[in-house]
Amino acid sequence: MHPTASLQQLLQQESDLQLPRFDHDHAWQLGCLLRELALQQQASVVIEIHAYGQVLFSHAMAGTSQDNAHWLERKRNSVLRFGHSSLYLGEYHRSKGREFELQPHIDASRYCAHGGSFPLRLSSGGLIGAVTVSGLPQLVDHQLACQALASLLATLQ
Repeated sequence: MHPTASLQQLLQQESDLQLPRFDHDHAWQLGCLLRELALQQQASVVIEIHAYGQVLFSHAMAGTSQDNAHWLERKRNSVLRFGHSSLYLGEYHRSKGREFELQPHIDASRYCAHGGSFPLRLSSGGLIGAVTVSGLPQLVDHQLACQALASLLATLQ
């Protein structure tokens, strides 16, 4: 995905990466896939799988900090509130000539629109959570989350 990915491409990605089912074991698989992808890239990231109102997987790799965890939380909150990837939210607001975090209804200490959090949505239509990565440039965080989700999806079909 190019940094100037269209909103339509990002929405299509959200549609393509819907899951037929998702449980605690799938969360573990997804988190481990993300960790392996990060290790392969020699990247240090914080990873979280949040579903059904709770954290099902969390891992902070060596070289990360509390700051990464704070970014992760803000990205995840945005996905859970608005139902779209954090990258989409940022691109959408940029397309309208505004910054997401500067909107009057947004508390920037709790929400942000930087890539790295992606909705976990069941193909039956329900938003159940978010997979979130923090520690790399936003597009790379987004791509890692999507790559791991696509790998998990391939095993569920």
